[in-house]
Amino acid sequence: MDDVSHGFFGRAGGVSTGLFESLNVGIGSKDDPKTISMNRDRVRTALEVHSMVSAYQVHSADVITVSDPWADDQRPLGDAMVTDRPGIGLCILTADCVPVLFADIRLSVIGAAHAGWKGALGGVCEATLEAMAALGSRPRDVVCAIGPAIQQASYEVGPEFADRFLAHDPDNRIFFRPGAGDRLHFDLTGYVHRRLARAGVGQIERQGHDTCADERYFSHRRRTHRGEPDYGRNASVIAISV
Repeated sequence: MDDVSHGFFGRAGGVSTGLFESLNVGIGSKDDPKTISMNRDRVRTALEVHSMVSAYQVHSADVITVSDPWADDQRPLGDAMVTDRPGIGLCILTADCVPVLFADIRLSVIGAAHAGWKGALGGVCEATLEAMAALGSRPRDVVCAIGPAIQQASYEVGPEFADRFLAHDPDNRIFFRPGAGDRLHFDLTGYVHRRLARAGVGQIERQGHDTCADERYFSHRRRTHRGEPDYGRNASVIAISV
């Protein structure tokens, strides 16, 4: 896979200040657009790609096949992207949701998915593999990397949340453990890992960093606990080298 580069980027190394310190790439945040653009250029330069694209993420299972780059203010709706074109970085934005990067070890086909609980439950990972298959890829030839995301110890949910997953598959109970009172703790990255494995992915790696507990990453849940007015976004990027 010498022709594929990728990276999971946290808060360090950018030019943003205050709540967004410092490598905020979140176009949807209230950070200065010029500062966001400078940060995105730093990420793009680090991976040595000509251009970098992000989707307007809406917690769906919709996948965009990227043939040419688009402007940041023309982002199509979707939560995953695939491409076989060199030099285009596929950039997923997260602040607790699970970023998943996909690479075919046989062909130059890559993908990137934003797997929040809604998207993961709705099949965004499987949809990404299907879109890659349309470009000639096979799941058994795909390597997936699961990046920094909220981990089970930090992801407290209510019983109604768990009911959605148990209704879909009773075996999903293994991803919940008891918390205080009727609260539960959900293993979102574990759930995503099993969905990928069941879809036939040949190799899966998990980074395991907890975005909520680790100050090196932006976190929506941590921001909510602290009552902060906004938050930045972490970048997860994959590209085929030129």
